[in-house]
Amino acid sequence: MVGGLRSVSYEHGRENRLSRQPAGTHGQRAQVRLVGQAAQVPESRIVTARLAIMTTIGGWVGYLIYWFYSQFLRQGAYTTQAKAEAIAYLAMITLLEASSLAYLVARLGHIYRAREHRRVPRAHLDGYFWQRRPSLTMIIPSYREETRVIRNTLLSAALQEYPDKRIVLLIDDPPNPTEERHRVLLEAARSLPSQLESLLAYPATAARRAYDEFRERVGSRVSQLPAIVHEGGSDSGAAWDGVVVDPSELEQLADTYALAASWLTLQSEELPIIDHTDEFLRDEVFVRLAHEFAQIADTLREGASYGREVDAARLAQLYERLLNVFGARITSFERKLYASLSSEPNKAMNLNSYIGLMGGAYSVHRTLSGQVLVSDDPEHADLVIPDPDYVLTLDADSTLLPEYCLRLVYLMEQEAYAHVAVAQTPYSAYPGPASRLERIAGATTDVQHVVHQGLANYRAGFWVGANAVIRKRALNSLEEITWEGGYPIKRYIRDRTAIEDTESSVDIVAQGWEIYNYPERLSYSATPPTSVPCASSVAVGLMAACSSCRSCGVTTSGPRRPGVSRSPSSSSA
Repeated sequence: MVGGLRSVSYEHGRENRLSRQPAGTHGQRAQVRLVGQAAQVPESRIVTARLAIMTTIGGWVGYLIYWFYSQFLRQGAYTTQAKAEAIAYLAMITLLEASSLAYLVARLGHIYRAREHRRVPRAHLDGYFWQRRPSLTMIIPSYREETRVIRNTLLSAALQEYPDKRIVLLIDDPPNPTEERHRVLLEAARSLPSQLESLLAYPATAARRAYDEFRERVGSRVSQLPAIVHEGGSDSGAAWDGVVVDPSELEQLADTYALAASWLTLQSEELPIIDHTDEFLRDEVFVRLAHEFAQIADTLREGASYGREVDAARLAQLYERLLNVFGARITSFERKLYASLSSEPNKAMNLNSYIGLMGGAYSVHRTLSGQVLVSDDPEHADLVIPDPDYVLTLDADSTLLPEYCLRLVYLMEQEAYAHVAVAQTPYSAYPGPASRLERIAGATTDVQHVVHQGLANYRAGFWVGANAVIRKRALNSLEEITWEGGYPIKRYIRDRTAIEDTESSVDIVAQGWEIYNYPERLSYSATPPTSVPCASSVAVGLMAACSSCRSCGVTTSGPRRPGVSRSPSSSSA
């Protein structure tokens, strides 16, 4: 950018401004350095984690020596029963020590990953996605969820800073409910997509109008401007190289950002607040975006005061950032309306039914068994579903921070992560719950976040399930087709157990793909108001995983990359 305008990026809500300098100056070197800047983790934290591990091992060894001396050398256990009880007690203590040691090792891995993590500056992401736009479809399975909960999740998805995003609410409620409360929930869920599209129409239209006017003004200075690229286009910025505009354009752009910030602030004030999850959406999505946009507007006005020409390409990127935030196509889909799709009552088949339709065009035909979807020409079809590069699965009670998709897709687009099938940030609990029991349950969820991130350091991560960006090509490699009632039923995510994400992790790794845990907190999910775990489901999932591992012959050889769970490509299902 020419002149005094500064590039603005944000890290966890904190503004980071990089002075724009001519090529070859210190400013350019500083920006390159920032791309590889690691998080600041105090060495004392690592030392403490290591000491905790050594203390745990030392404590167990000391107890083992004491136990052997007191029970056998001093004849503390005189009878066979007493000896058996002593051995059983030692076994229980050993299991507790092993559990503590496993957590401490995972915690150390989490610290290592936090230290090695390098956060890409926002301006770099803007430049990348301005030239290349991998297509993304977000699918949100829902079964008789509260309308407010679904709305919050859809809003957090719709305000993702990602270009050309499609959002599909997969409603799994029975289409003809008999109870009034279920009918009300179904009708409300069906109406939410159109309501939210109407809500976002005002800021999206304003941003589009401002960008079009900017392009018209700049178009008089150059012979040809690139068209805005959609659906995975590339190289949209080449024709902008070297184009500069008057500093008055900064004022125009600042007004557009100020308008967007005002709209977000208004929505945050009008958002109904029922519990802490609503407060989180307000503060971490609406208020955060409003604050960032207001800071950008101030920075732009400050840059205009220098009175120098500025880089048109960077201004175009900032205009498109607004289009990315407010531009969302939101629809819904109900598999239970069609006899040709599976009606098995689980989340996995709800996801599989829609994923199996991607890349096709279908007409609705009525038969004796009900409505069916039949492949048809796109020009005459009733339903056309694009085949995206990436699929985001998101539970209906979760919230994503605005940069979630941007950062995870960018990572998966890099050559070093070409074999990553699933990228995710293991979810954290919403902060500030009202009840003590829910706070305790939330604490266990946050401990699990640390464990998931730490296990990834040892190539032991797995798909958590509440949220993930999945490479569509990887899903295609997992496809299995069965026939039910004369119709093909496609399966990608396994539904043999109650824990479909853990079971599918085995299939993903067995196919030579990788699972990556992005080492930031970018997703949050509701914590059940109970601390009783579903032990039977966990047992079923673990047994299925062990069985699948044995049948697949999965091994763990090969070089390690931090945060990646991997098997060699020679392993196959």
